[in-house]
Parts: sequence; C-alpha cells; structure tokens
Amino acid sequence: MALTKQQLVDWLMRCGEVFRRERDFLTELDTAIGDADHGLNMNRGFDQVAAKLPSVAEQDIGAILKSSGMTLLSSVGGASGPLFGTFFIRAAQVTAGKQSLDLAELQQMVQAGAEGVAARGKAQPGDKTMCDVWQPVADSLKQSLAQASDVRAGLRQAAERARQAAESTIAMQARKGRASYLGERSIGHQDPGATSVMLMIQALSAAAG
Repeated sequence: MALTKQQLVDWLMRCGEVFRRERDFLTELDTAIGDADHGLNMNRGFDQVAAKLPSVAEQDIGAILKSSGMTLLSSVGGASGPLFGTFFIRAAQVTAGKQSLDLAELQQMVQAGAEGVAARGKAQPGDKTMCDVWQPVADSLKQSLAQASDVRAGLRQAAERARQAAESTIAMQARKGRASYLGERSIGHQDPGATSVMLMIQALSAAAG
C-alpha cells in the first residue's frame, strides 16, 4: 500500500480542520511561553492552504507540497510561517513528479523537511522546538521501513511517537525562539510548535486510513 495523492490532499484539508478546531488550545500553549498567536497563525495559514488546494490538486505531489509551503510562507506570521513553509518546500523537492508515496519515499519526504526546518531555525533536538517532533517522526518511519511495515502501520506508529515527543518538550528548557528568553521558567510547558507537528502527523495517519 502506498500513500496516494488523494490521501495527501485529504491530509492537507484535514490540517485545515484540525487547526481551526485546535486554534484556542495552541494559542493557550503559546500564551505561556511565546507570543500567544501560534494557534491563530496556524489556523490562518492552513485555511489558505485548503483554499488553494482545488487549483493544484491535479498536479503531482511535489507541486502540491510546494504550493502549500509557499502559501504558509506568505500567510503565517512570526517564526512559524518560514519554518512550516520550509518543511513543505524541502519535502516538495524529494516528491517532485510523484503520484503516490511508498514508505521509503514518505520517510525521505519527512526527513528532508525535518532537516530543512532544523537548518532554517538553527535548532536541534532538545532545544524545545518543533524539531523535537519532526526528527523522531522521521526516525520512527525509518524504523518501520526496517521492519517492512506498510505506510498505514508506519504512520500509526509515527503518530504515537509524535505524541510522546511533543509531551517530552514539557520537561525541556527552551534554547531557541522567544521561549528561550524565559530560561528555566519555560520548563513545565508543552511547546506549541511541537504540538502542531504532532497534530499534523495524527492527521496524516488518519488520512491514510
């Protein structure tokens, strides 16, 4: 079983619904350690992504992901727009021309996106950022690949790993972004960007069925 282009489009539509539903929760997380606008930004960005999907849905997966990344870059404020935009643009580079993704191609997509986010944000796992979920998800997919799992099982495992990874940011002291200004006071709060990545991976797993 491979992840079809239609399932990927469904994922992006689901992200729009998820960030509309979780807007206030994400903003609440960001109020504790950030600018209190993360939920609003993600809601606005993925509403724009969903609005543009009908015009690009017939193109290949790389083109759909690139369009989504450019939309997030232009419509999401703060650090989130460039970082989530970079994820999709890097992911687009390794999926250009494809109509479906097997598990190996999906792992390459997430790995390329994760490396792009880390380079753009100059962050690494342990800094209490979205990198603390992207890389564990890429690693989980790699492990599933080694176990000869299919896409659906691999994504279920990745979604659970994303939940654990997002929760692990609660105990971390922020070393990047606005939260780092709080020093030790950033400990005890779940990172909103990491939480958004978790929600995206859960939506991808749901889209895969």
